[in-house]
Amino acid sequence: MTDDQQLPERSRIVQQHLADAGIAARVRELPDSTRTAAEAAGALGCEVGAIASSLVFLADDEPVLVMTSGRHRVDTGVLAGQLGAATVVMATAKQVRTITGQAIGGVAPVGHPAPVRTVIDDALSAYDTIWAAGGTPHTVVPLTFEQLTRLTGGTPVTVAAD
Repeated sequence: MTDDQQLPERSRIVQQHLADAGIAARVRELPDSTRTAAEAAGALGCEVGAIASSLVFLADDEPVLVMTSGRHRVDTGVLAGQLGAATVVMATAKQVRTITGQAIGGVAPVGHPAPVRTVIDDALSAYDTIWAAGGTPHTVVPLTFEQLTRLTGGTPVTVAAD
């Protein structure tokens, strides 16, 4: 466990959001990158499906944070249907940084400059513990599905055509 003051600034912001929400989970800094779901699963010794990948899409030009299970890819057609959007496209790296204040591979569910509409892959509910990025590509935070939903105000949806 890392002392909060030793965490990167973006991770301290995430930790504060957790505390403000009454969630006791701690952001953890890992020695290796967790930029991809596979890297994160390897570093944590968990199934890749328990990794909550944070992806930013533009649904009819409005940002949406999709917390998806690392076990599959988001199907933009399925997502558009769930969101009632005509178009859904992945945000660029620059757009992700502007919207979240965080870099791709480290986007946390919270800690953004302004709230971002969030949906959560219902496949994540199959895991007792899910791991989300903690604000940098080297930090993660363990959460339950219920905690992630409460923390983000996110709506559980289907995002893949499994």
